[in-house]
Amino acid sequence: MSEAGGGRGCGSSVPQRAPWSLVAATAAFCLVSATSVWTAGAAPMSREERQKLGNQVLEMFDHAYGNYMEHAYPADELMPLTCRGRVRGQEPSRGDVDDALGKFSLTLIDSLDTLVVLNKTKEFEDAVRKVLRDVNLDNDVVVSVFETNIRVLGGLLGGHSLAIMLKEKGEYMQWYNDELLQMAKQLGYKLLPAFNTTSGLPYPRINLKFGIRKPEARTGTETDTCTACAGTLILEFAALSRFTGATIFEEYARKALDFLWEKRQRSSNLVGVTINIHTGDWVRKDSGVGAGIDSYYEYLLKAYVLLGDDSFLERFNTHYDAIMRYISQPPLLLDVHIHKPMLNARTWMDALLAFFPGLQVLKGDIRPAIETHEMLYQVIKKHNFLPEAFTTDFRVHWAQHPLRPEFAESTYFLYKATGDPYYLEVGKTLIENLNKYARVPCGFAAMKDVRTGSHEDRMDSFFLAEMFKYLYLLFADKEDIIFDIEDYIFTTEAHLLPLWLSTTNQSISKKNTTSEYTELDDSNFDWTCPNTQILFPNDPLYAQSIREPLKNVVDKSCPRGIIRVREESFRSGAKPPLRARDFMATNPEHLEILKKMGAASSIDAEDGLRFMQEMIELSSQQQKEQQLPPRAVQIVSHPFFGRVVLTAGPAQFGLDLSKHKETRGFVASSKPYNGCSELTNPEAVMGKIALIQRGQCMFAEKARNIQNAGAIGGIVIDDNEGSSSDTAPLFQMAGDGKDTDDIKIPMLFLFSKEGSIILDAIREYEEVEVLLSDKAKDRDPEMENEEQPSSENDSQSAEQITSSSQEVDLVDQESPEESSLNSQPESLSPADMDNAASVSPSEQISNPMENHETTSLDGECTDFDNQLQEQSETEEDSNPNVSWDKKVQPIDSILADWNEDIEAFEMMEKDEL
Repeated sequence: MSEAGGGRGCGSSVPQRAPWSLVAATAAFCLVSATSVWTAGAAPMSREERQKLGNQVLEMFDHAYGNYMEHAYPADELMPLTCRGRVRGQEPSRGDVDDALGKFSLTLIDSLDTLVVLNKTKEFEDAVRKVLRDVNLDNDVVVSVFETNIRVLGGLLGGHSLAIMLKEKGEYMQWYNDELLQMAKQLGYKLLPAFNTTSGLPYPRINLKFGIRKPEARTGTETDTCTACAGTLILEFAALSRFTGATIFEEYARKALDFLWEKRQRSSNLVGVTINIHTGDWVRKDSGVGAGIDSYYEYLLKAYVLLGDDSFLERFNTHYDAIMRYISQPPLLLDVHIHKPMLNARTWMDALLAFFPGLQVLKGDIRPAIETHEMLYQVIKKHNFLPEAFTTDFRVHWAQHPLRPEFAESTYFLYKATGDPYYLEVGKTLIENLNKYARVPCGFAAMKDVRTGSHEDRMDSFFLAEMFKYLYLLFADKEDIIFDIEDYIFTTEAHLLPLWLSTTNQSISKKNTTSEYTELDDSNFDWTCPNTQILFPNDPLYAQSIREPLKNVVDKSCPRGIIRVREESFRSGAKPPLRARDFMATNPEHLEILKKMGAASSIDAEDGLRFMQEMIELSSQQQKEQQLPPRAVQIVSHPFFGRVVLTAGPAQFGLDLSKHKETRGFVASSKPYNGCSELTNPEAVMGKIALIQRGQCMFAEKARNIQNAGAIGGIVIDDNEGSSSDTAPLFQMAGDGKDTDDIKIPMLFLFSKEGSIILDAIREYEEVEVLLSDKAKDRDPEMENEEQPSSENDSQSAEQITSSSQEVDLVDQESPEESSLNSQPESLSPADMDNAASVSPSEQISNPMENHETTSLDGECTDFDNQLQEQSETEEDSNPNVSWDKKVQPIDSILADWNEDIEAFEMMEKDEL
């Protein structure tokens, strides 16, 4: 694409003040040339298969968009399991996630330019009319400035860009007279009060009707915002200024970017995750390329592409050099501390960093893009989707997957840059997984837990705005698209803005006065796109040779969390630093090493800080691992055929579904329903899975009674009407304090909302068959082929309630003998993180030596020490800015740093994605 070259020419320099049309043209030529190199040496996917896959993407979009319009519009989003719209205030609050909803038909606006990309021009024209007729931007609702900008303002501007394009073509939109642009301008003015801070950084939230800080606004008291939230405005705001001639929008967005640039950590050139909008102090001082920072870097590069302003490229390259120096540990991208960039801030990565390989393609740095993308793909192949977060040894950290499009985005850009058919096969896998595991009768449902395959009643607007756009473009030929995609740039929400804006209404000075540079430092980056014979060596297997070592990185390598090892320590014969997982309190040598940490030198201080971090994370992880993982109840009979997956709480007694084959059978209600006495209908439950109501006796007693009646399994349904795993911790059923070895059948627990799905299905279809397992199984294709079209009632009865972010060990609370044990979260979703209780370091370290297995992407891993990857730190030796590791610090200073970083660790535990 035109942005892919980042303003570089192919094989020859572009003048530093070249007209942007020339820059765009040369950038487009870069991609064409690169693609031609690859297609010459690789067996391409046939045009027929690409067309088939493209048509499949179109059908999938129709399924998602059509169900939104039928069951949800004019609500903001579709709830695909219950076939209804999500309206702010009418559903249980999901915390910050709901800040994207403003009662402005979010999904429709976010999908406008997708309709045109997919050649659905008539539907686009109808959608624009609906937006103009129905959408109200003056609602009394508090929304996220960031989300409203990228989704709604970006959606309106993308829709306007393609509306005027279609009007110029003369067939569609002849009636259009910039109405979407006027709505965008109205929304832009509604967002401007958020910038009323001394720093110029916007408040994170604003009331669409009342603005900021008024009593009725219910917002304006926040002090912090994320770097991406403040730094992902320039494309939409500048485009609004260029389209309308109102310069104020671009000025405000530039001021926010200028402030972030000035506040970067000068020695490392990194920025933190969250910043105080009034003082400019960094609140969270860890830095990465994922959640909280990601699109800040993206917009610096793309602002240069769209606006032709050299200062944005200068800033991006400065940051990029720091990223590759400190954060990039191929194929991983690990957060570090901005003041101590050689020290990792965490041992896990979040799914949002999957965009970064695509950004590296736009930068022209292909090799690390291929490496990181391949690592992510191996994780996806293991779990069908990319977990919301996973550790450096590829274990699931957060198990959710809200159908994020970032990996598809990077796949598209890598294919455009290389022409390697491998990436078409990757896209094909994404399509198959979406249809196989996420597709439900009323759309596509987010994954609540990639390990169990359970669903969440959620289909975010970005799924339609981005996923289908990138997948369709991946398989489309140029003639399949009704306009030239090379004339546009993608925003972070994949909305399209025309490149000709760079020469329109240029009233903003291109030279940023806040930059410390007076002239561009050409030594920091090149102005030319390398010749494709250099960027892509004359070897059609070049990309394959980069990917090959990573093929088994998840399945067999089992690498430990990669921590940089000081080269000089090994050269001098010193032993590697003591690791938390190796520590033994009975080992005198370990105790001696522990005494030295923080007392002898800055190197010892680093070791001590790292040891404390690892001990905190190890203890926290072990507390999580004491809990049994969730189980799955999958309805496999007609009309569900395995599409409905309910996350169930496990029992600490009975058949362990993780070690034995799943149990499959028809369900039947026990009599008495509470299962607290001998069953009066043993013939009804014989050979079936018994349904029992919670209460009045012990769980183990219920299990024995149904087992004696011949049941092959049991499902306990909560008697607390309306309870749901969406809002309550997941239960683990404990025994009765006696020997429970006599219980041989599997027992699972469902909340009332989940249980009602099975009960409703029985009333509707009489015969309902379920599968009890540790993880949802693949659907039966033969049964699927026999499926009849589902009615709306069928879809509604297919609601799937999935696992919450916490588990609780308990015995039935209604029995006086039973007790409840609170557990640590199994996994915290982004929305849950702000509400998670922090655990003090002393509490977390209280029992570091217990040995528990963890949920791993690749099963059990052993002999980690043999797999330690030594990484040279010559940058540390040569970098004059890294002075903190060359001097002996006073003990008070070291302890102060320790306390500071401990606070950062605690804050990270509570932070949201």
